[in-house]
Amino acid sequence: MTLRTQVAIIGAGPAGLMLARLLDQAGISSIVLEARERDYVEQRIRAGLLEQSSVDLLEGAGVGERMRREGLVHHGLHLQFAGERHHLPLSDLADGRTIMIYGQTEVVKDLIQRRLDDALPLHFSVSDVTFEGIETAGPRVRFVHDGAAEEIECDVIAGCDGFHGVCRAAIEDRLSFFSREYPLAWLGILAAVAPSCDVLVYAHHTSGFALLTMRSPELSRLYIQCSPDERIEDWSDEAIWEQLQLRLGLDGWELAEGEILEKGITGMRSFVCEPMQRGRMFLAGDAAHIVPPTGAKGLNLALGDVALLARGLIEWYSSGDDTGLTSYSAACAARVWRAEHFSYWMTSMLHRLGDDPFEERLQISQLRYVVSSEAAARTLAENYVGLAADRYAGSLDGVARRIGQISLPR
Repeated sequence: MTLRTQVAIIGAGPAGLMLARLLDQAGISSIVLEARERDYVEQRIRAGLLEQSSVDLLEGAGVGERMRREGLVHHGLHLQFAGERHHLPLSDLADGRTIMIYGQTEVVKDLIQRRLDDALPLHFSVSDVTFEGIETAGPRVRFVHDGAAEEIECDVIAGCDGFHGVCRAAIEDRLSFFSREYPLAWLGILAAVAPSCDVLVYAHHTSGFALLTMRSPELSRLYIQCSPDERIEDWSDEAIWEQLQLRLGLDGWELAEGEILEKGITGMRSFVCEPMQRGRMFLAGDAAHIVPPTGAKGLNLALGDVALLARGLIEWYSSGDDTGLTSYSAACAARVWRAEHFSYWMTSMLHRLGDDPFEERLQISQLRYVVSSEAAARTLAENYVGLAADRYAGSLDGVARRIGQISLPR
């Protein structure tokens, strides 16, 4: 069976679903393919912090009603080190911009429901996805769904299928890769207990990093640094709470404990591919870049990518102007590399990096500078809530020039 659409979107995570929604608002047709089942996509626990620009994007896309009702708006965070806890007033330092706690799982649920309510094509549990004619004006996507072989004729393919997806692999012989593996991992839990603090707590400790965050007024999300080769089966609930109490503990303050609903270990890496496009294939989100979670940038970068891609596609379909598409990679580069550096900086400042006391003292010095200098605190705050595009695009203009504009097949 052959289907026809303007944009074939591979991946029904937040990037693919948001792109589909933005295109639908502009009257551009799309078909979304997802390898996993719907239940899996809607239940997998991922990021949960939205920058102001991401909140604005979701609202503008008409999928922000539940987010506004249930999301938790934060105006600051705490940095904890050397037995002290310091508050950083993010909004005061970053022109009133805020962050919102609203799980990626919930974002995906909202986008899926809107797609289904609009009766637009969204296929789960597809397999054997392959591509043909990526460098022509008429690419094709072949796949198997419900046991039947199908094909999509389209103008553009959007690869939003994550780090392990098939899209980047289909064009990787023309890409350059930049990566860093960290000897660090996060053991994360979701616990049925009200958060013990009304804002996030980032804690530097001699036993390793810890983070207190939340998903709702009733659910806490907490992390501790561990080794990437550790097994979650070797961590009892009691041992996890013991380490959380140790690393987040503070005189006069108590960390509440509760039933652990989910737990897992996630390794940390930095990864960027350039360019993020080839022919009529465009990569977005984790298919093109990965950041350590310390800076809370992964979900926000993915949404930023598809906002740029949607704009380029809308311009192209409405006026024939392909500038936004041919410069897509260059436009993304400045934002991606700024987020990579910020995430690297936060990671190296807060995690135990070994047994070197010199390194530890450098970290404490940096943390004291951040909480005592308005300029340093503003740097963290502006990056954390998300810099506006015009604040950093010029700083990496050389990167954009090096990547250059890429010809679009006609």
